[in-house]
Amino acid sequence: MKTELLMVGRTANKHFLAGINDYAERIGHYMPFELTVIPELKNTKKLSEDQQKQAEGELILRQLQPSDVVVLLDEHGIELRSMELAAWLQKKQAVARRLVFVIGGPYGFSPQVYARANEQLSLSRLTFSHQMVRLVFVEQLYRACTIIKGEPYHHE
Repeated sequence: MKTELLMVGRTANKHFLAGINDYAERIGHYMPFELTVIPELKNTKKLSEDQQKQAEGELILRQLQPSDVVVLLDEHGIELRSMELAAWLQKKQAVARRLVFVIGGPYGFSPQVYARANEQLSLSRLTFSHQMVRLVFVEQLYRACTIIKGEPYHHE
């Protein structure tokens, strides 16, 4: 199974970027993993929040294939503990050819992206910056991989 993290906008913080790239490389030892950045929209001051979500949504949808299992990282999604995420990922590995996780822009997702998604996951009840959530997510995905393999990274 191929796994991809699709993100709207580049990661500006060099420390977060270093961590994201480190965990992405580690994940690559367990499964094919790719980070894809959708460029930030230009002239967003002229756009309403809904217009911005709509424009970003169109760019997100262009990146998806019909057979993809699409999981939005969204504050309204289900929350899983790390062990539960590992079990969830293991089930997806058995049925999905390509699993695509999506981190949207600052205002969330358009209705069309929500309609296309298969599932929504929340990383926490806390609010994280869009920059930080990328690092938190790839660390949790790496953690899930090590749990699946029975490696000692995660401790109960």
